[in-house]
Amino acid sequence: MNQKPRILTGMRPTGHLHLGHYVGALQQWLEFQASGQYDCFFLVADAQALTDHADDPQLIKRSVRDVVLDWLSVGLDPKKSAFVLQSWVPETFQLEHLLACITPQSWVERNPTLKVEIQQLKSQRGQTVTSAFMRYPVQQVADILNLAGANKTPILVPVGEDQVAHIELARDIVRAFNKAYGNALPEPQSRVGAVARLVGTDGQDKMSKSLGNVISLSDPPEVIRKQVMRMYTDPTRAKSSDPGHLEGNVPFMYLDIFDLDKAGLTDLKRRYEMGGVGDVEVKERLICVLDNLLDPIRKRRARFEEDVDVFQILRDGTAVERIIAEETLETVKKAMGLNYR
Repeated sequence: MNQKPRILTGMRPTGHLHLGHYVGALQQWLEFQASGQYDCFFLVADAQALTDHADDPQLIKRSVRDVVLDWLSVGLDPKKSAFVLQSWVPETFQLEHLLACITPQSWVERNPTLKVEIQQLKSQRGQTVTSAFMRYPVQQVADILNLAGANKTPILVPVGEDQVAHIELARDIVRAFNKAYGNALPEPQSRVGAVARLVGTDGQDKMSKSLGNVISLSDPPEVIRKQVMRMYTDPTRAKSSDPGHLEGNVPFMYLDIFDLDKAGLTDLKRRYEMGGVGDVEVKERLICVLDNLLDPIRKRRARFEEDVDVFQILRDGTAVERIIAEETLETVKKAMGLNYR
């Protein structure tokens, strides 16, 4: 009988999830879960978060719960998918070391995402780059390969466009391992979502908690209104009757993604470009659209906060992954001659 492909993806617990996570990851995760074609594993990467947040472990502890509640509130279901806590999978850290033994440091350092993150750590946060931080790309590879098991089950990794390099590293490491020790591990495949990145409410870069340009999935209506009303529109307009431009206009960028009334949106754009609608009307429409999206999510989250044991969900999901991870680790040890008896 053919084994379903397994999906591994996850998030670092460093705060509440926001609309950028929703369009860049969660919508796609929901599609994978609903398809029934995959065994889905969703990872809360708390050990990875420690590589640059070791000075604030309480943030990580709080955020583990917040992340799981956000997942539940958008419709991820622990009865259909496994929710896994990274620090509860000791096999990950053993596998990471074994993989690191065959991974040249130059492979890690050439990762463009890692280079950007190192610069941000040094310039924006004034932090020293730890050796654990330099190892996290290999740790991610171990997270992925945990799901190979004894049968080399195919693994698919949904990623944002800025994370593709991590999967290429995983494939390089698997090729090197298989060349050295026999064909023991499968090469994971990446899948980039249709909307890989959402700009921040300030129109700069991507949505990021550290930049304060986010709308969180759990934000109340008054916070959404405040963030939307601060959005940049068309700086060339002196008054609402002036013809407007859509390019770089943040409210319209959000409406393009979230507004389900495409005919109404097309009409709004036409009137805006002709000078027949003001920025406030555009923002009021966006506020309504976002509130319609987030109101049921907020209500579900409030219910789950009362009724759900988040850590029992994580215990159950982690137990499922560990069975497979133990098989993977045993396969790797055997291939490397470490299966002593």
